[in-house]
Amino acid sequence: MEETLKGLNLELPYLEMGSGFLIGLSVGYFLKKSFKVILVLMGLVVVAMFVLESKGVITINESSLDQTVSAGANTFKVFANFLKERLGAFTFAGGGSAIAGFLTGLKWG
Repeated sequence: MEETLKGLNLELPYLEMGSGFLIGLSVGYFLKKSFKVILVLMGLVVVAMFVLESKGVITINESSLDQTVSAGANTFKVFANFLKERLGAFTFAGGGSAIAGFLTGLKWG
């Protein structure tokens, strides 16, 4: 297999990374992408609510909306901290590389 890859002259840095780093990278990338999807969906819901309010169909309680958004953001922070702690629970070398991969995934995502 290595000869095949060398023959193709592929330079894939992912082949040289450890499993801890790759796990952290995938978790961080997934977390950031899922956060973006959640923000898009939440934005669509809020815009739809504003349109319905302007048409007189519903009435928005702004303090309740603010509390709901704050609770959702806090839940997401707790989940991100859980993932970070779980990745850090690998063995020392794996944990350090998993955290580095997680932060890299957050940056790239």
